[in-house]
Amino acid sequence: MARWLRPLVGALLLLEGAAALSFLHHRYEELVQALFRVQSQCPYVTRIYSIGRSVEGRHLYVLEFSDSPGVHEPLEPEFKYVGNMHGNEVLGRELLLQLSEFLCEEYRRGNERITRLIHDTRIHIMPSMNPDGYEVAAKQGPDSNGYLTGRNNANGVDLNRNFPDLNTLMYYSREISGPNHHIPLPDNWKSQVEPETLAVIQWISSYNFVLSANLHGGAVVANYPYDKSQDQRFRSHRRTVNTPTPDDKLFQKLAKTYSYAHGWMHRGWNCGDYFADGITNGASWYSLSKGMQDFNYLYTNCFEITLELSCNKFPPEEDLERQWMANREALVAFIEEVHQGIKGLVSDENNNGIAGAVISVQGISHDITSGDMGDYFRLLLPGTYTVTASAEGYHPQTVTTTVGPAAPSLVHFQLKQEVVRKPPERKASGTRVNNKALQKKVVPRATRRGTQR
Repeated sequence: MARWLRPLVGALLLLEGAAALSFLHHRYEELVQALFRVQSQCPYVTRIYSIGRSVEGRHLYVLEFSDSPGVHEPLEPEFKYVGNMHGNEVLGRELLLQLSEFLCEEYRRGNERITRLIHDTRIHIMPSMNPDGYEVAAKQGPDSNGYLTGRNNANGVDLNRNFPDLNTLMYYSREISGPNHHIPLPDNWKSQVEPETLAVIQWISSYNFVLSANLHGGAVVANYPYDKSQDQRFRSHRRTVNTPTPDDKLFQKLAKTYSYAHGWMHRGWNCGDYFADGITNGASWYSLSKGMQDFNYLYTNCFEITLELSCNKFPPEEDLERQWMANREALVAFIEEVHQGIKGLVSDENNNGIAGAVISVQGISHDITSGDMGDYFRLLLPGTYTVTASAEGYHPQTVTTTVGPAAPSLVHFQLKQEVVRKPPERKASGTRVNNKALQKKVVPRATRRGTQR
């Protein structure tokens, strides 16, 4: 199917009984009421939980959609949307509220596409990561809001410059053939981050997220990692230094999925800037240190992009409906991208899941790991791949598999445990036996590349 036809076909599927939505700006209390209203309307497929509190004590609420709310089902991928990271960039906040109402309403109507999406995916929606900053921006209102008013949290910190800097560690690690995934955090990282950042890091450490997007404003473009340039001589604001990840082609495809399903993002010319296909490598636009999307990729299994959705950071209410119609299909289509590549179970010979097993793809120097139940999800473009699963204490297993353009390929691994043989004891022969030598422990085999965490 031609690329330009896909958004049209998807949009037609969503038009089957569109929900009546309220296009208003929501202050914190109104946001909470809207979330609980959706939960009350769809109680069997939703759950509300808080991942923590902001500096001023506001809950960081998440609305979950699943056919088994609160439960991770093996082989069902976890997806998340995060909005309003910058308090004065408010369109994402309102779009995620609209999306929540829409998913609930369409599920109740029996929309096959939405029903299948909720049954096959565990979707987590956080409309506001920075509720304190939003309240500051909202007091100014759309008409008089300054470009930076309310951007930071209540401590005056930009939350998208507040995550541990794993890029620097990764660039150094790459030079010495060190780990390329789950890069360890600095010992004192908790003392260096804000309460909102801490809550998000603990959140994404608790769920095996596969795909994510965080929603911003001030431009119209889908931005993908890396955000930070390796060469720090080029950190100036508009210096072009493309800094691709090992999954660069996949990230471009994910970004294009959103931009071409969006009303006008793919056209390229927006807000006085031009981005071919409506996408950009983050560092190619400008280098950003300690950002959230790079942190997701380097510390977890999650592939995250940043969506810049409006020239006006705080658009007036009369523009919200137009923006929703421009983004509705793109928001749904991007969630569907979590269902591609390969997935499966890594188990031992007794069919017990192995958590933390490393999944390596030949030719792509970025590994992912299995979750607590032994299930894994590796996003990949269509093609044929050689994939290896390894875990400490087990023999690795390698398979070749082909990935198609639609549903993910199912690839299971069953690893055999390594047998550590003790040296034979020496028989007494009239000479004294060195007991210490007999008790000497066997030196374990060298840790395989990619098994460090």
